[in-house]
Amino acid sequence: MRGQISRLGASALAALLVACSPASLLNVTVPRSGYRVVRDLAYGADPRQKLDLYIPDGLKTSAPVILFFYGGSWDSGSKSWYLAFGQAFASKGIVVAIADYRVYPQVKYPAFVEDSASAFRFVHENVARYGGDPNRLFLAGHSAGAYNAVMLASDPRYLREVHADPVWIRGVIGISGPYDFLPLKSPELINIFGGDRREETQPIRYIDAKRPPMLLVTGSDDTTVLPRNTKRMAARLRSFGTDVREIVYPDVAHIGIILSVAKPFRARTTLREDIVTFVTTH
Repeated sequence: MRGQISRLGASALAALLVACSPASLLNVTVPRSGYRVVRDLAYGADPRQKLDLYIPDGLKTSAPVILFFYGGSWDSGSKSWYLAFGQAFASKGIVVAIADYRVYPQVKYPAFVEDSASAFRFVHENVARYGGDPNRLFLAGHSAGAYNAVMLASDPRYLREVHADPVWIRGVIGISGPYDFLPLKSPELINIFGGDRREETQPIRYIDAKRPPMLLVTGSDDTTVLPRNTKRMAARLRSFGTDVREIVYPDVAHIGIILSVAKPFRARTTLREDIVTFVTTH
């Protein structure tokens, strides 16, 4: 989803983020101790069908697992930019998988959701050898990545098509995600989704029964993906008996919310603690 870069509080850093990739700025601040990274595990044949695993040091028992999909309007992004996300939760004893997936113009909807399903199956089948517990596997994502994660839980056919079982989803964490965002206005998004009003592209339309527990969060100042997406999705889930926690962080916008898991920005929100609590209680 396109929009203006969010206000971060530190205006100088916000200006730099406009000009530079997140990796060039945030990755240099991320601690390198306490975990190891296994890079470029292939869950498919395409060069973008790969993921990185962040594995906490000293695991004595199998650990819960978060599979994270980043945002980028379904046309950009790289798992290499999200070292801060991997460290934030590996430092809490959680195995983290961060997946690349195919994006536009290489593919259009629903290929990025199909890739997400394949990544999920791969993690479930392989994470035990790295110390992760496949029975405690959580989906997570920011922005377009939150769409991917929530769509997998909302419409189980994507997982079934890759011979994965929807009951493998222990919970879902959606960060500033678009779940109910028609009509589309951006020409690129209309092209990606094959039209401006295709109801079948909306995760909220598939909530017709109880779904896995969800933590849905957003920022009150998000003008890129409006907070009403989170509010409507949470309400729909509750109406069918899903265990859902909804949080709106005050004075936080679209980029600021995902930055707040990184060590220099953790005072901005309680997102890191809220995710850890969600994972440990489910």
